Amino acid sequence: MSEMSFEQMLEESFKTIRNGEIVEGTVIDVKKDEIVLNIGYKADGIITRSEYTNDPDVTDLTEKVKVGDALEAKVIKVNDGEGQVLLSCKRLAQERNSAVLQAAFENQEVLTAKVSKVLDGGLSVTVDETRVFIPASLVSDTYVKDLNEYADKEIQFVITEFNPKRRRIIGDRRTLVAAEKAEKLKALLDNIKEGDIIEGNIKNVTTFGAFVDLGGADGLLHISEMSWGRVDNPKKIFKSGDSVRVFVKEIKEDKIALSMKFPDENPWNDAAVKYAVGNVVKGKVARMTDFGAFVSLAPGVDALLHVSQIAKEHIEKPSDVLKVGQEVEAKIVDFNEESHKISLSVKALLEPEKKAEEAAVETKADDADVADVDIEAVGAALEAEGSEE
Repeated sequence: MSEMSFEQMLEESFKTIRNGEIVEGTVIDVKKDEIVLNIGYKADGIITRSEYTNDPDVTDLTEKVKVGDALEAKVIKVNDGEGQVLLSCKRLAQERNSAVLQAAFENQEVLTAKVSKVLDGGLSVTVDETRVFIPASLVSDTYVKDLNEYADKEIQFVITEFNPKRRRIIGDRRTLVAAEKAEKLKALLDNIKEGDIIEGNIKNVTTFGAFVDLGGADGLLHISEMSWGRVDNPKKIFKSGDSVRVFVKEIKEDKIALSMKFPDENPWNDAAVKYAVGNVVKGKVARMTDFGAFVSLAPGVDALLHVSQIAKEHIEKPSDVLKVGQEVEAKIVDFNEESHKISLSVKALLEPEKKAEEAAVETKADDADVADVDIEAVGAALEAEGSEE
């Protein structure tokens, strides 16, 4: 047998490796984007940053690895064309984590991971180098306009689809959010009752009202319950995050209706004294119709100044002499506490010799021409028109 050359003996001293094999080595050099590993082979192993991790926060490998560290990696290519062995720590971690993710899928285990990327159609999270996609429809139980609010945040989810061969692993956060809300709502309903006064924070404001966070569960503060006065646009009064004091008006199944119209603050409580017939009052024109002007005497208390009672001379329509926001002084000529109706007369102040009772009779006669106008009904109709706009 012929003697082996030195090169042949050296060659024989090195182990053989194959693609897909798992090798262990010692770090002999680290650069920002590359790790060089001595794997006991005739060529060194190279691990690029993209094959080290999927974590976008890792931008410098020298901050994660140092010379002398021991690493395990998977062989991607024995010869990269330059005599080096391409290795991957990331793919080895993915393979090992596959069994963990499959178990989590089968047991519906709740996982926690950081959002690594916000995509057009959802969120991408990384679990031990394995990417899990959470579609936008499964991010929350309500529509999320901007998914960027989840960027770089840790979220919890369950895996609803697991197909590693097709690289399709789907996560679901919506189910957990809905379950958590249901649990918090049950706890809240067990501890509150109608009439309770509670504090909360405005969560969202709409044209018809505001949703108030009562401590994990929401209640609806409808536009009609925001004030004893008239509210045209909730967004002009509240914004998200505002602290509010409300009382529970009604609980119907899992719906909580709230109100800020506290009974002891009802402006009609002492109305019989403040707005007795004959009293002279001041108010601002709130709105107008062809038959008269509605004058706000206090938040929630409007009175009708009939067109026939605006001046001594004949007036075609209120807008000929009045404008919204204008302050007027008038005498109360009729008061009906039960129906919350108050009639005013400016003319009665201009004709002191004329008794208030006569002005009231005249006003009622004119009111008959407009089919006994119900102030509250007109107000409600106008409020409905405002809501539609």
